[in-house]
Amino acid sequence: MIPYGRQDISEDDLRAVEAVLKSDFLTQGPVVPAFERAVADWCGAAHGVAVNSATSALHVACMALGLGPGDVLWTVPNTFVASANCAIYCGGTVDFVDIDPVRFTMCPKALAAKLKAAAAAGRLPKIIVPVHLCGQSADMAAIGTLARTYGVKVIEDASHAIGATYLGQPIGDCRYSDICVFSFHPVKIITTAEGGLATTQDAGLARAMELARSHGITREADEMTHAPDGPWYYQQVTLGYNYRMTEMQAALGLSQMTRLPSMVARRAELAARYHRLLADLPLTVPVQAPDTASSWHLYVVQVDPARHRAVFEGLRAQGIGVNLHYIPVHTQPYYAAMGFTPGMFPVSEGYYARAISIPLYFGLTDAAQDQVVAALRQVL
Repeated sequence: MIPYGRQDISEDDLRAVEAVLKSDFLTQGPVVPAFERAVADWCGAAHGVAVNSATSALHVACMALGLGPGDVLWTVPNTFVASANCAIYCGGTVDFVDIDPVRFTMCPKALAAKLKAAAAAGRLPKIIVPVHLCGQSADMAAIGTLARTYGVKVIEDASHAIGATYLGQPIGDCRYSDICVFSFHPVKIITTAEGGLATTQDAGLARAMELARSHGITREADEMTHAPDGPWYYQQVTLGYNYRMTEMQAALGLSQMTRLPSMVARRAELAARYHRLLADLPLTVPVQAPDTASSWHLYVVQVDPARHRAVFEGLRAQGIGVNLHYIPVHTQPYYAAMGFTPGMFPVSEGYYARAISIPLYFGLTDAAQDQVVAALRQVL
């Protein structure tokens, strides 16, 4: 089976993890801060906060921005459920904004119309979460302008997009957002096995996320309610969780960061090759918006909805590990119980009816890619 995505682990990666295993620290040592600094520097952000998953990063980002009961978060339907669930964790509620029909990220026109109506009703969201799908940025300049106009906070869900750029600058610099979140799951661009990281330019938000990831506990005297009882002393000053990243995970990520440019370049090369090889087939290949350079986490083709399942199953039967990203969140039973129904977000639902993620990862060979194309040709 040729998988749709997989990690690439080098000898340098193995040595980096081994060095940590032989060191004095397996957690809360010097490697996590080094990894945070490497990612933040890459993105041009002042701060990076590493956690044990991108879901945790979304949660602590919402906490840092003060999302709570009575507040609303808006995101897109065609994303993994964590983009919406992070609001529920904080006691807030969720609504959705449909996607544009070209790059399939949050539609600025739909967002503008929804914000106007929400402002008139006195029901503006506290946070919006645009998702950079498949490694391609949403139209963040337009989204950021709307957010500032209406006084709404922005978290970029860049789980797919480490190494991508928007308007010539790295995603993660938070020019148009308050916080940006990355994922380092094994199928992502680089991996820490499991793990996530949030970047921000705001020192206060960074510190709030640091407290939230580690039980809300501080050893800093100036954050305590009174002078420390002694050198052993700590205080829990807020509610937090155990969302810390381990030193082993950070060592793997730090090693992988050295190969990020080559990983993204190879993915772009494979995507361009797919464009050429699939040009004569009855399917639609991904469109690259002119303002963004994708990191190509996923390569999603679209096929006739009437043949969607047959094509998917036909490829699986030939050993091609295709997948589907994503089932619209508002159609999940948990969200349907909140009153969301099919038909509410037609562009997202239409995308779901046509989309198939075909194999794309750093270690995919030209020969294996030829197998994928041959299987697609046969099935279609």
